[in-house]
Amino acid sequence: MAQAKTLTEKELKRVLTFISVQKHPARNRAMLLITHWSGMRVGEVAALLVSDVVAADGTIKSEIRLLPEQTKGHQARTVFIGERLRKELAVYMATQKNVSQDKHLFRTQKRPYFTANTLCQYFHLMYKEAGITGASSHSGRRTFITNLASKGVGVRVLMALAGHRNISTTQRYIDVNDEMQRAAVELA
Repeated sequence: MAQAKTLTEKELKRVLTFISVQKHPARNRAMLLITHWSGMRVGEVAALLVSDVVAADGTIKSEIRLLPEQTKGHQARTVFIGERLRKELAVYMATQKNVSQDKHLFRTQKRPYFTANTLCQYFHLMYKEAGITGASSHSGRRTFITNLASKGVGVRVLMALAGHRNISTTQRYIDVNDEMQRAAVELA
């Protein structure tokens, strides 16, 4: 099975532009960017509660503490949220009315939450309709890890951010591209 496509900045902008003219643009933008800018798995995104992301005072947390039942490996982990993602999540939360802390962060039109499988299918459809071939629900995660690797972040840090237990797993996520190779040659 082929690995999910890593997106270029241009391709990500293309998907975001597509999302902006569809139904639920704030929700879909936040769901997409949380995978691209924090490296979260789609199943983890589907499992998020408002209280995981929004502090009691209404501010967006800088860290999301995932419980074992929210993660693939059933290991609790902390996901760090950068400033630009906190701003995006704040924009999304501003569109939500009277949402209690114990509710799921992202809801469908008909249900109080996405299942991991439904969200995987939804991401695949978003990418496909935006004209991005080969992208899947895992593309944001692979793009996140690849982008950080290309900026010189060490594989041990990447492993921790991804919530992997094995460095070889993290290494498979890194998509070596021409820019990375050019930068490496310049170091010689």
